[in-house]
Amino acid sequence: MRGTAIIPIRRSQGLAPPLPERGEERYYEAMQIPSSSPASGSADLRLVLSAAFRASVPVLLGYISIGLAYGLVLVGSGLPWWLAPLSALFVYAGAAQFMGIGLLAGSAGVLELALLTLLMNARHMVYGLSMLGRYANAGMRKPYLVFALTDETYGLLTTIEAPQGVDQRSFYTSVSALNQSYWFIGCSLGAALGNALPMRVEGLDFALTALFTVLLVEQIKTIRAWEPYLAAALGAAIAYIAASPRDFLLLSLLIALGLLTLMRKRLEPARPQGAEAAI
Repeated sequence: MRGTAIIPIRRSQGLAPPLPERGEERYYEAMQIPSSSPASGSADLRLVLSAAFRASVPVLLGYISIGLAYGLVLVGSGLPWWLAPLSALFVYAGAAQFMGIGLLAGSAGVLELALLTLLMNARHMVYGLSMLGRYANAGMRKPYLVFALTDETYGLLTTIEAPQGVDQRSFYTSVSALNQSYWFIGCSLGAALGNALPMRVEGLDFALTALFTVLLVEQIKTIRAWEPYLAAALGAAIAYIAASPRDFLLLSLLIALGLLTLMRKRLEPARPQGAEAAI
């Protein structure tokens, strides 16, 4: 039996109960000792990866398809193909990456890129607060878990638990890493395909609109308050009238942020349903 050692123990050592009718004879007691062999470690890793892969299949289907669209749109916009895998590794933010295509193609400044990315991904601060308990004992894995906490990963980790016999920290790390690998593969394939076979990409950038629509629907399910959506609509309407297409997004976000700040006291009681509502 793997992980079992047979150790001789004498009664005189005080480590075994008296043996009736057997005197001082040596006997063997089977003791279960966890094995630390490389084979055991490999088996545990396979178990964790198998559980994480089964849990992340829905994300695999979504990330590969949207990543393909991202890579094709990026190359079709005249940007170098290698930006797709690079951004998938170091940015790893679908909506921000799609937004970045237009900004980079339009020669946007670093400050504008940074501010818009911060505003667009501000929701992740709420994600992080609700994951404090789950990541409490993550140790050195925590920085990566924080970095890899996308909308889809958050939705998975707040609605599923590690299967019995699977270490929870390893499960969280594996799900996060697999999800990023799906996104990296999709972005890289799309960029490689667009670079090798130039094609028309009109309409593929609608993937960004679809992504925002999904996020909006999930937010509406989670946040039962009408004020944030009214602020967003007013901000978009005012910016549409007052700003150029290049400055539309920045102005609309700033207006919406200002309106939400004014409505802060009214919004405080309107919190997501549940401390770890999945979105």
